[in-house]
Amino acid sequence: MAKRILHVVSNVAHYADPTQPTGLWLSELTHAYDVFAVKDYGQTIMSPKGGGSPLEPRALKWPLLDASAKAWLDDPSRTALLQATAGPDEIDPTDFDAIYFTGGHAVMWDFPDSEGLQRITRSIWERGGIVSAVCHGYCGLLNTRLSDGKLLVAGKRLTGFSWTEEVLAGVAKKMPYNAEAEMKARGALYEKAFLPFVSYAVVDGRLVTGQNPWSAKATSEKVVSLL
Repeated sequence: MAKRILHVVSNVAHYADPTQPTGLWLSELTHAYDVFAVKDYGQTIMSPKGGGSPLEPRALKWPLLDASAKAWLDDPSRTALLQATAGPDEIDPTDFDAIYFTGGHAVMWDFPDSEGLQRITRSIWERGGIVSAVCHGYCGLLNTRLSDGKLLVAGKRLTGFSWTEEVLAGVAKKMPYNAEAEMKARGALYEKAFLPFVSYAVVDGRLVTGQNPWSAKATSEKVVSLL
């Protein structure tokens, strides 16, 4: 049986100010999708509400729009996948070997408190599957509790988009919370690269996380190694 990967993307299209668009940082999905496709893994894309997943406009401009993301945009069959994502109620977690949370600032609003995402993540983890996230995707792990009531991230080494990177990107004032600080408050052992905006991935058992958009390939390759 081929391994199965469940990608998670956001339904949110803007910051708190509706005139300021955001969404999925496309390359964080496409780099992982490409890595898993080489292995012929089955791949499904899900979002907290199902349906469309808006794209972060900044990620679609040079030099951030790389070959992987451009190839996706140029393929109608791929873009269609983001117009009709599955909802949590359509997903049987026992069908999947790993879950991969993508990022983009949008996820800060709809990932943390989605009971559907928490249920599926808990099921995959407790069945011995892999839980992974890149960049802001780790916001999807903030409030996930296991069956014993403990937070999944408590005592785990992990990474994700740092507060330093938020400041340097000029978007810190738009953030609804400091994701790095919130992770630490939940007992996660947060770490980051010495320099911002470079690839950095952390593996702690079956938890795999990447720090920023440039970490998506490394993160997914580490998931492949575990599988």
